[in-house]
Amino acid sequence: MRFTEEMTERAHYDVLVAGGGLAGVAAAVAAARAGKRVLLLEKSQKLGGLATLGLINLFVPMCNGRGKQIIFGMAEEFLRLSIRNGYGGVPEDFVSGRIPEEKLASYRAEGKLPPRYMTRFSPEIFALELTGLCAEVGVDLRFDALLTRAAVEETGGRKRVLGVVIEEKSGPAYYGADMFVDATGDGDLMARAGLPTAVRGNFHTYMGLRITLESCALAARTGNIGAATGYFAGGDATLYGEKHPEGLPLYDGTDSDEVNRYLLQNQLELLKKLQGQDRLSRDMVTLPGMCQFRTTRRIEGDYVLQESDAYRHFDDSIAAICDFDRRDYLFEVPRRALVRSGWDNLVTAGRSAAGEGYAWDVLRVIPPAIVTGQAAGLLCCQALDESRAVYSTDIRALQAELARQNVLLHFDDADVPAQSAQTHEHND
Repeated sequence: MRFTEEMTERAHYDVLVAGGGLAGVAAAVAAARAGKRVLLLEKSQKLGGLATLGLINLFVPMCNGRGKQIIFGMAEEFLRLSIRNGYGGVPEDFVSGRIPEEKLASYRAEGKLPPRYMTRFSPEIFALELTGLCAEVGVDLRFDALLTRAAVEETGGRKRVLGVVIEEKSGPAYYGADMFVDATGDGDLMARAGLPTAVRGNFHTYMGLRITLESCALAARTGNIGAATGYFAGGDATLYGEKHPEGLPLYDGTDSDEVNRYLLQNQLELLKKLQGQDRLSRDMVTLPGMCQFRTTRRIEGDYVLQESDAYRHFDDSIAAICDFDRRDYLFEVPRRALVRSGWDNLVTAGRSAAGEGYAWDVLRVIPPAIVTGQAAGLLCCQALDESRAVYSTDIRALQAELARQNVLLHFDDADVPAQSAQTHEHND
């Protein structure tokens, strides 16, 4: 059976962002603030991706673990937004991006490590805040919009995405744009356009939010509604594969059969854990609205960030980031990790930026996803203004605009430790 269909362009935009996770929202907001006409497509019914829909409601550490904040820019803005009308809060020790030296000295005298700059937040309230932000800056937002195809043209060995087909309640629709950001988290736009990508399996992890009589009592005693809920897991493997069932194949999050294998096995496992408990003493508040895969598909970028790139400076850095799990480890993200030469108008950000091994894990979490999204949105605007490919724009001009927007581009060499701690703190 074969179907053919002619489609007219429903609308044309300066920048089209596929995926309404935090990287996608950051890209869309950055481009809209720069005066571009922006369309943001989201396949679910709320924004935020893994942070909200996926219930990974933790702004992981944005500091070096020694009292100095590293990640700023839109990541700081989004953190503040996440707790503006909901629970959570950063440690009070931090003042203007750092813990004062006298306070750090007191921690050292007590043989303690200083707190890290991080917070939990209400995933549902944060999702609403993100919708409000998009509306405020003029982003055209379409929920329930599943990306299915991409139209691509090739001229002289160079490729451009012309538009995308989405499937929505009204049926298929075609949207065109001059610039595209793949912020789907799974590299779906890149894959459908034919851009080279790499894939990686995922461990057996599935966490919903549970409420109990005990947690309600704790929330009442402390006056903190955030204490009322906590994670309750089906599969409970860690980031490093601990507790992953022996012999169980990793989950390929880019395959429909694998997605269903993951959901069925984990939901049945969670149900089994609930059976036999006092049914009046607890309830499941919500299950994740998406698979909690961390790393599925990423760009084969012009550069692939490696774990060994810790403490390396890049001339084309678009953000300095910290390791969310290990204190002291600092990285810079080169523009080359977001683009592929020969693909003139397609850039990625967040979970699908180019990282290998543990470097991919460092890149994928909330704060780096936001600042790479911010850079991706500005890069699209710059490419339009300069009439150049995204991989060949004036990097100094991009860096100047990012710095103006309070993004730290290069870490301070004074913060590189003589010998780094190798222990993992398991923050995510």
